[in-house]
Amino acid sequence: MKNKLSTGGLVYSTEAGRMCPVCRQPVAQCVCKQATAVPAGDGVVRVSRETKGRGGKAVTLVKGVALDSQVLAALGKQLKAACGSGGTVKDGVIEIQGDHMEKVMTSLKAQGHTVKRAGG
Repeated sequence: MKNKLSTGGLVYSTEAGRMCPVCRQPVAQCVCKQATAVPAGDGVVRVSRETKGRGGKAVTLVKGVALDSQVLAALGKQLKAACGSGGTVKDGVIEIQGDHMEKVMTSLKAQGHTVKRAGG
């Protein structure tokens, strides 16, 4: 039998919007978000191109960026705007639609990241 706290509890409130399942506060006022750890990495951002599972269409992947989720989403938005295409941020990986490896690498280098080309 699961206890009441392990099931997550309140997720959305019409009064406050999205709720944090840990501290049960509105996401904007969440007190536990400061405790989220930055993913560990070796300090090298790896940029690669992938087509598997995407119907033959190329996607540029950016892995190894040691930033928290909100800053990573903002970086993804900047890279998408620099490339002029769409994309998403999933599980700490920035995906940009199309083959934009050179644009992404120059943009990341300009921001002070150590960048390596990964894959073929």
